[in-house]
Amino acid sequence: MTGIGTQKTLPLDLSLLKPGLRLAVGLSGGADSVALTCALASRAAELGIVLHAAHLNHGLRGEEAALDQQFAAELAKSLGLRFHTHQVDTAAEAGREHESIEEAARRLRYAWFRELMAEGSVDAVATAHTRDDQAETVLGKFLRGAWTEGFSGIHPVVVYGEGRILRPLLVAGRPQVEAYLAGIGQGWREDASNRDPAYTRNRLRHQLLPELEAWNPKIREHLGNMAELARDEEEYWQAELARLAPQLLLSGRPVRGGGRASGAAETVAIDVVRLSAQPVALQRRLLRYAAAGFGVSLSFEATESLRRLVTEGRSGQQLALPGPLTAERTPRELRISPAAPKLATAGKLAETPLPVPGEARAFGWHFRAESAAEQPPATIRNWKAGDRVTLRYSSGPRKIKEVLERLKVTGTARADWPVVEWQGQVVWMQGAELQPVVGIQVVAAKE
Repeated sequence: MTGIGTQKTLPLDLSLLKPGLRLAVGLSGGADSVALTCALASRAAELGIVLHAAHLNHGLRGEEAALDQQFAAELAKSLGLRFHTHQVDTAAEAGREHESIEEAARRLRYAWFRELMAEGSVDAVATAHTRDDQAETVLGKFLRGAWTEGFSGIHPVVVYGEGRILRPLLVAGRPQVEAYLAGIGQGWREDASNRDPAYTRNRLRHQLLPELEAWNPKIREHLGNMAELARDEEEYWQAELARLAPQLLLSGRPVRGGGRASGAAETVAIDVVRLSAQPVALQRRLLRYAAAGFGVSLSFEATESLRRLVTEGRSGQQLALPGPLTAERTPRELRISPAAPKLATAGKLAETPLPVPGEARAFGWHFRAESAAEQPPATIRNWKAGDRVTLRYSSGPRKIKEVLERLKVTGTARADWPVVEWQGQVVWMQGAELQPVVGIQVVAAKE
C-alpha cells in the first residue's frame, strides 16, 4: 500500500439504507468488499441495520479460493456478523450454458444472492461496486455498441421479486477504498485473476482507462456522470413508451370488417404512416420496444434496417431479425412476429458471391454488403459443420450448430440456414446478432 494516503471514513450512499434493514454484504475478500463490510459494520448500530456477510466460492482457484473463504469467515467473525457461504462450479456451469467464465460467475453470484433473500435470511444484499467499476462498465458498454440503457451502467439499486441489490459504494473510488483500509489497518485478499489480460474488464482497468486518463484525468468521473444521465434518460423514455406504445402498437392481424385477430404466434403491427410521422428518436424507441416484447434486444444496425423497411420498403418485403423474429412490410403496416422467415432451398447446397460493397440475391433473400472501400467479395452459402460465429455479447466464437440448438432450429430449416462468409469468417447469420467486423456490414431482407 505504498504511496496510499489514509482516512478513517469511507464515502457511502446512506440513502439506500433504512433502519431495520437486514443487509448482507457480498464479501469476496477483495479490497472493495472488505472496505464496505468494515465501514457498514462500524456504523450498523447508528444506521439501525442488521448486517450479515455472504461469500460465494466460485470453485475456480483451488487452494486460493479456500483461503479467500477462510479470510472472509474470519473477518465476519471478528466483526460479529452472521456468515453465509456457498460453493459453485463456475467452469462447469459456463460450459453447460456456453458462457464465458465472467458471465457464468456473475449469473451464479446473483442467483445465490436472490436465494438468500428468498429464504428470508436477509432483505437485501449490498455489493461493493465502486466509481471505478462504474467507469469500466460504461466504457465496456460503449465499446460493444450499447444503447443508452447500456450506458446507465451499474445501477445503485436493482429490484428483484425476492429483494433488492444495493450499491452504496458507487460514490467512492478505488483510491479512497485503499486509503480507508490503510487508515484502519485492515488487510485484504488479492485475486491474481484480476490481473489476467484474458478478461475484458482487466484490459479496460489496467490498459485502456489509464491511457484515456493521460488524455483526460477526469475520464472516470465523466463516465460516471454519463451513467447517471443515461439512467435518467431511460426513466423518462420508459414512461413515454408506456404512454405512447398502446396508441401506436397493434396486436394480431387485421380482419375484414374491422378489428384484429390474434393467434398462437402473436404479431405486433405498427401503422407505417403514423410511425413515419414520429421523430426518429421515437421511431427507434418504438421499434426496439416492439422487439423487446418478444424478449429481443435489437442492435443499432438491426433497428436501422427495420426503420428502412418502414420508410423505403415495399409491400411483401421481409427482414430477418435476431430472436429469431421476422419483420414484414405490408401496404399499411410493419408486422413483427416471433419466427424466422421460411427458406425454400430444400437443403440444396449453394454459394453466391456478394460484392463488397454491393448487393446479391440468394436463398430468397436480398443481401447488401456495406463497406467504406472496395473489399474482396463475400460468399453467401448454407452453414456447414465446423462453422463458428462470435455473437455480439459473447467473449469468444461458438459453433453454429450450438447456436441453432439454442434457437431451437430443426429439420429442413436447419439444413438451409444461410450465412455470409468473408475472409474466412462468418459475418452474418440468420436469426443471430454477431459481433461487428471491421471493414464490412451485411444486412439482408426477405424477397
